[in-house]
Amino acid sequence: MGIDVAEVHDLISGRMRESGQLYTKGRRHLVELLAAAGRPATIAELLEGGPRLTQSSLYRNMVNLESVGIVQRVVGTDDLTRYELSEEIIGHHHHVVCTECGAVDDFVVPARSERSLDTAIAKVLEDTGFVPTTHRLDVLGTCAACA
Repeated sequence: MGIDVAEVHDLISGRMRESGQLYTKGRRHLVELLAAAGRPATIAELLEGGPRLTQSSLYRNMVNLESVGIVQRVVGTDDLTRYELSEEIIGHHHHVVCTECGAVDDFVVPARSERSLDTAIAKVLEDTGFVPTTHRLDVLGTCAACA
């Protein structure tokens, strides 16, 4: 899921402007940290990577970025909230979640398998009246470090 950070900044800048918010240096730095992480990151991990960020500022900026669809929360099996750039920015993907340490990482399913998954979901839901627009898949298990 390689992304062009310059294109991401352009997209986010426009989105923030449309919502009446500023795309500040702090927010730009936060987006760069999330892009560099390559997986959902906790607040503590982001603070380690950005020593000039304060925890209160980071939380405030996450709320603002989440409200305009720039970042999304990812829930693991522990009490830590993780954040990543939205799928619109980094592309559709899924997560593996370690039930031992709580680590969360991304994985991408080949397009053919995604279509099969979408078909299976639609078939299961066809009698419910529910109309799916997308899906999320979390695979729970044990990561290599905990195995």
